[in-house]
Amino acid sequence: MEFFTIAIIGLVLLAIVVVAKTATIVPQQRAFVIENLGKYSRTLRAGFHILIPFVERVAYRHSLKEMAVDIPEQLCITKDNVQVGVDGVLYLQIIDPKRASYGIQDYVFAISQLAQTTLRSEIGKIDLDRTFEERAAINGNVVREVDLASDPWGVKILRYEIRNINPPADVIEAMEKQMRAEREKRAVILESEGVRDAEINRAEGQKQKVIKQSEATRERQINEAQGEASAIEAVALATASGLREVSTAVEMPGGRDAMKLRVAEQYVAQFGHLAKAGNSLVIPANLSDVASMISMATKIVGSNDDEPQKPA
Repeated sequence: MEFFTIAIIGLVLLAIVVVAKTATIVPQQRAFVIENLGKYSRTLRAGFHILIPFVERVAYRHSLKEMAVDIPEQLCITKDNVQVGVDGVLYLQIIDPKRASYGIQDYVFAISQLAQTTLRSEIGKIDLDRTFEERAAINGNVVREVDLASDPWGVKILRYEIRNINPPADVIEAMEKQMRAEREKRAVILESEGVRDAEINRAEGQKQKVIKQSEATRERQINEAQGEASAIEAVALATASGLREVSTAVEMPGGRDAMKLRVAEQYVAQFGHLAKAGNSLVIPANLSDVASMISMATKIVGSNDDEPQKPA
């Protein structure tokens, strides 16, 4: 009886072991590599699977999720011979579990070392100042080179990000001085540009002032010339009107006698002015017509000068 009980227990245990060896559940985003008597058989994806007991076994278990691998900080020498410490993060994903199992012993370690060597090579191609500006280009080159090398291992390199670039303390101090000098230089340039713009504005204002003054002077001269022209025109019109009136008066009865009398009066007046102007007296050639006027002129000269007049 005891033997029978022991046998039943043994059969139950055997059944449990067989079920454990044969029934396999693969979780989502996981892949199991199955070996048949030590040789690759197949790759199991997510779901329930039955294995041949004692013949097939799960040799490797892989996660198909994207993984982030920390790349430790390492010393890199730039093109201008400056040592900088650079670290980063590498993102990868297994796309072929079979090659990831049999292509290399430890793909994470291998990819990490390959990323470090590639990064040193890329940093050595550029100067220190450009390492901060060319992060995107460096990341792209590292991804391309590492992905090309990891393709036989069934691993896809998705991206690489430089996390920190740490130059030596003396280099950081020199860079700070350089940035300070650049800021001071920009400040001086901006100040000089402000002074230049102010001078240009003042010159432009002075120019506009001179232009406005010249335009005002021109307008004043034009107005004065127009006023003088208008005055001359008015005088001419008045003179012409007076001449027309004189001409009309001369043609009337007694007009010519009045004109002769007026001419004689004007003649005597002008002759008197000549006599006052100097000691010399100019006598008209035709004395018979102007005898009375000569006598009047002589009296005028005699009343104004102490010395007697000599006839010319």
